[in-house]
Formats: sequence, structure tokens, C-alpha cells
Amino acid sequence: MAADPRDPVTEAPLSPPPGGAGSKDRAKDGAKDRAVADGAGTVRAEDADPFVRAVATELPGGTGPVGARPAPEPVLLPDTALPVDAVPRSLVSHGCWYPSVDPGGRHVAFVCDRAGVPQLWAGPVEGDDVHLLDDEPHPVTEVAWSPDGRWIAYTTAPGGGEHTRVLCVRPDGTGRRVLAGGEPGTSAHLGCWTHDGSALAVTVAEAPAHLPPAGAEAGGPGADAVSPAPLPEGWAARDGRATLLTAPSRPPAAALAAGGPPASAEPVPRTLSAYLVAPDGSAAPVLLASERDAASLRVCDVSRDGRLALLRRGPRGRREALVVRLHDLRVTCGVPVADGDPWIGAFAPDARTLWLRSDHAREHAALYAVVLDRRGHRLGLTVAAERDGSGLDLLALDRDGRGAVLSWNVRGVSELEVAALAAAGTAGPPRAVPLPHEVVTRVAVTADPDAPVVALSGSLRRPGVWWLPQGAALRTPWSSRDEDVAPGAHPPVRPVPVRPVARDGLDLGGWYYRAPGRSPAEPAPCVLHLHGGPEEQERPVFEPLYHELLGRGLDVFAPDVRGSSGYGRSFVDADLGRGRFAAIDDVADCAAHAVLEGLADPRRLAVMGHSYGGYLAMASLVWHPDLFRTGVPVCGMSDLTTFFAGTEPWLARSAAHKYGHPDRDRELLHELSPMSRIDALRVPVLAVHGEHDTNVPPGESEQFVRAARERGVEAELLVLRDEGHDFRRADNRRAFRRTAADWIQRHLAG
Repeated sequence: MAADPRDPVTEAPLSPPPGGAGSKDRAKDGAKDRAVADGAGTVRAEDADPFVRAVATELPGGTGPVGARPAPEPVLLPDTALPVDAVPRSLVSHGCWYPSVDPGGRHVAFVCDRAGVPQLWAGPVEGDDVHLLDDEPHPVTEVAWSPDGRWIAYTTAPGGGEHTRVLCVRPDGTGRRVLAGGEPGTSAHLGCWTHDGSALAVTVAEAPAHLPPAGAEAGGPGADAVSPAPLPEGWAARDGRATLLTAPSRPPAAALAAGGPPASAEPVPRTLSAYLVAPDGSAAPVLLASERDAASLRVCDVSRDGRLALLRRGPRGRREALVVRLHDLRVTCGVPVADGDPWIGAFAPDARTLWLRSDHAREHAALYAVVLDRRGHRLGLTVAAERDGSGLDLLALDRDGRGAVLSWNVRGVSELEVAALAAAGTAGPPRAVPLPHEVVTRVAVTADPDAPVVALSGSLRRPGVWWLPQGAALRTPWSSRDEDVAPGAHPPVRPVPVRPVARDGLDLGGWYYRAPGRSPAEPAPCVLHLHGGPEEQERPVFEPLYHELLGRGLDVFAPDVRGSSGYGRSFVDADLGRGRFAAIDDVADCAAHAVLEGLADPRRLAVMGHSYGGYLAMASLVWHPDLFRTGVPVCGMSDLTTFFAGTEPWLARSAAHKYGHPDRDRELLHELSPMSRIDALRVPVLAVHGEHDTNVPPGESEQFVRAARERGVEAELLVLRDEGHDFRRADNRRAFRRTAADWIQRHLAG
């Protein structure tokens, strides 16, 4: 997150939490994002933490003072709740997602963009009396209703950027306040509620107070000793002395599981700190964990007796579930867990079993039961539910912890089940729950384990919230109707799955959308759209961008190249290191598949993508310069070296595992960068970027466009105001879709 070296990290002797989960001695911290814009519209984190000088990470493991910043008092805000009739409706068809239910299970808080920006709403599952609880224009990203029903916590992205803050409000719209994320140089993330609703877990991201001494390398003077991380198969030899920053200073499954060493009395740099916060500010904050140079840290559950906390930490591809004993902040257990949804699991009511969504020692994620002793140490680890060839996508335990809702990813399509959980760490026979649409994006449990509320999306509908009592599928009245999904002359298109084969024999995947009215035997102009991540997966959901392109008579092929999720751990890791060159070739192989199948016209192909997909689009244009007629990279990395220099520190630490270390792997990063081959670019390019993107700074698009123009290639840059890495405002999304479609249509014409 944005660094601010002027805000020192102080040594604050915070009292450990008392035994009960209902204790009033709770914690929080605040932060507010800050960015600066230069004359070209580029926004970067101010005083970015030099990634190459960071050292290995550790979690606190003792009773000594911990160097973490004390949390400020909550900031009260004016009430802004509005009934639905008072809200201007700028969208004919809107989306609703990220539901969280009240204790009775009959009212839902959710995110909705009916006013043009994702905002916090609440209403009954069986009525349309919904209310807007926060009318500020800052996009809302996550929602959590407290178990006692008194508060709704949510996360917003001020200015549409990547830095976030955590707020809470009462269900009637009163008492709105910032809990964390209100101070310069920091950002905050939502964690779980305690089971009695008296406290909320938040994670505060803050810059270290100081950097390691210049020249302090891992294992050298002034730094912790670090064992180099194992290199992926086929990765080239490294040319530097540093180690991957994702290598832990102590193996979590060994030393940390045994309790770890006592925390040092000396203050150390901290990046992420997790606290318990009293929503009304009536009690002091309580520190749960703090980690320096961290990639992620989220509190997923606190046991009902207040003894243990479940944390998810680590970079992409190396996530871990950690059990932290709260009275002394020692890590007692660590288990690798899957990427994807951050809510990885929860404790059973007696905290003797931990239920986890994990791909530990397997290709696909499954439901694991971790048996714990009274002190939180692991006694056993078993698989309670699994599927051959499919992974557990979402896991939600019901309110009493004796049942679970499981959403499985079956080659991109969701299958939902409800299962009973036994104290012995086993799950009963699951009951399938029919779904009216293809993909479940969020599960919210209710008081009735057989009546979950879920967010659904499908190729023929906008995202909506559905109530599933005893297997019935009831659309909430405030979600868009299916007939309103795409107003206009062109109906939405249901894609068909395709299975290309890469030149090295690896089976790929994806979905092909055929433009309405086109003859099956007619090769069409086609746009290859590449998803981000790289670990994301293309799934059959309604995508307005695709609808816009299809309405122009353009086919859309959305492939899953190597590195995508949904196909197993080996497939995700197949692009590591020098394997990324094969991922770039996968794009060409997917284009060839569409041509050979008679779907796409080889003379009228375009490529586009977002985030990593934007990088891959740039790379495809310069590695395969004769394949595409044009390209539209969106928020993509054009030079991996400048990307590492400008991105958020937490993202840099995750990205090192995927692409290479910016010090050790400089030669590899240069080879993989589209800018290194810019002389090969031959076709027009439209680059698109959000002005407040701090994940991939806008300079990545600017330098690519500038270099193209210097070489006489037509190139344009569209900068979207008040947007970050993801485009959330309806007017900006509409401008992006139409501008991109106009550009592609013009260059593929004829």
C-alpha cells in the first residue's frame, strides 16, 4: 500500500485480548490512501517502498511489546441513508452482489450499482423495500452484517482507487463511521466479526517506519537469515544475490507451528497489522497479528470462546492458513490453502476442528478438517469433501458451525451443495442445490442451513442475489429481471466451451461467443479477450464488454491460457519463470484453434485484455506481430522492471513468485517485457488505464503508447478519471466499452 515514511511505526504495548469473544477490549487502526498525479495523469503511490530492499516476513510469536501503530478513534460521518424512490436510477439494468444477511436471515445487505456506482444497500429477501445506506460516490467492495444484527461493516475505495477503508453503519442508516482507513498513507481491509458481534477484525496496511540498511541482503548483515525459495521446474538460473521475498524467515509448518520464538522487544518495520475493533468505539483496540513486508493478511474467524483466530496470509500461490493463539499471539498451526476467495474457513463451535478450503498436497481445492488440541496445535488433517477434477470454489459455514454450503468449480460452472459437519471432522452426504444460472460468486448463510442467500451471475443475466430455501430458487425483488439483462436489439449470447491444445501438448480451455445472426460456417472477425491474474479464470457470466462487441458483429473468444485457475495447481504453476514464454505462445495457439475450427477469420483478429491480460495482449502483439490487426491492452504491464518499481509493495511481493524477482531475475524480466521487443510492433494500439491505478501504474500504458508513436505506429491512450485498476463507475465502463468496440470495429473492417 502507499508508503509514508513520515508516519513512524511506534512501539505500542497493547494488552492481549481477554479470554472471551465478547470482551470489550477490541482493536482497530485507521488509514487513508494518498496518491499524487503528474501532468500526464499518471497516479503512483507516494514514497513507494523500494521492493528490492525489503527483508523476509515473520508473524509475532510472544508476549513482548509489538511494534505496531496504535489505532485512532472512529471517525463519525453524517447519515446518508435514502429510500429507493429517492435514488436516481441511471441504469436500466443493474447488478446486485456480495450479499450478507442479518441474524434472522430475512434481510440482506448487498452491493448494487443501480445509481451508477457500486454502493451499500439493504432490504428484505421477499420485498422491494430497499434502502441506500451510504450515498457517497466511493465504490463499495465488501459487506459484512454483524451476528448480533446491530451493525453492517463494509469496505469502500475512495476516489475509485486501489486503497480502501472500512466503515460501519447501523441497518437504519444511522451511526455511520470510519473504523479504519482514515489516516494518510494507510489502507484498511475487512475481516470477520466476532461471533457475538461485539468486535470486527480489520487489517491495516501501513508503510514501514524505516528501511533495512542499504546493502542488507537476505542472510547478510542487518537482515534475517532466509532460505531461498525452491525454483519452479525449468526456471533459469538466477543472476543476483537476493532471495525471493516470499520465502519465510522461518518455515510456518515447522517452527511457527511449534509456537515460534518470542517477539523481539525492539520495534521492527511492519506492513500489515490485524486488529479487533469495537464498532461503536467504546473499547480500546486489540492487536491480533502484525507482519512486516507482507503480501496479504486477513482475519477469517475468531473462535467462539475467544482463544483462537484464523488468519489467511502470504502471496499468491503460497497462501497459508494460520491459527493464532490470542492470549500470547503465538502461531500454533499452519496449513497451505488455495488461492481465490479469501474467506478460507472457520472454526467448529468448540474450536477443536478447523474447516478449510485448501489445495494442500493436491491439484484441486477440497474441504479439509484440521483437528486441533486445546492449545490450538494440529492433531490431524483429513479431507472431508472432494471432487475428482473439480475444486472447491467457495466455502461458508452456517451460524451454528454444524453445516456448510459448498460451491464447486466444474470447468467454470458452479455446482452448489449443502452438507452437515460432524465434530469428528467428517462431512455428511451432500445435498445438491439446483441453480438458475451458471456461476455462484458469493454465499451468505442464514439461520436456516437449508436456505442460503447467494450471489449469482450467468451468461444471460446481470449479477443478482437469490434466496434458495429448501432448494427453491427465488430471485430477490430488487435484483434485475432476466428480461432486463441487455436492453436493446441484441440479446445476450450463451457461450460454448472450447478446448484448444497448446503447441507443447498442454490442454487449454475457454469460452467462445458467436455474434448473433452469423452463419455457423462463416469465419468471423474475432476478438481474443485475455483475463487477468494470471490466476483468474474465464467463466460464463454476462460481460457487458462482450455484449458490446457481439452487437457490432464481432465474435469473442475468451481463453484460459496456462497460469489460469480452475484446471488444477499444475496448470496454475505452468507459467512460472520462463514458462511465461509458453503462455504468450498459448495466445497464438488459441487464435489458431479458432481459425482452424472455421470460427474466426485469420485476417481479422484482435487481441485485448485487462491487467495481466493487458500485459499478455501487449506481449502477443510484439511476439506474434503478424497475427493480429490491432490490440487493446487495459491496465497492462509493458515493462516488468518499471512495474515492480511503481506497483504496491504487497503486490510486488506476490508478483515476484509469478514473474521473477526484480533484482535476481532482471534479465528474465527484461526478456519477458513487451517494451524489450517494441520494435516488432506493427499494428495500431489503443491502451486504456484508470488514472488512480496503483496496482499497475498508468505509466505502463503511457510508455508503450509513446514508444509506438515514436516508431510511427498508430497508438492512443484512454485514461478513465476516478478509476483505479478496476473500472467501477457506470459512465466510465460505458465509455470504455464503446471506445474499445469502436476502435476494434474500425481496424477489423473489410
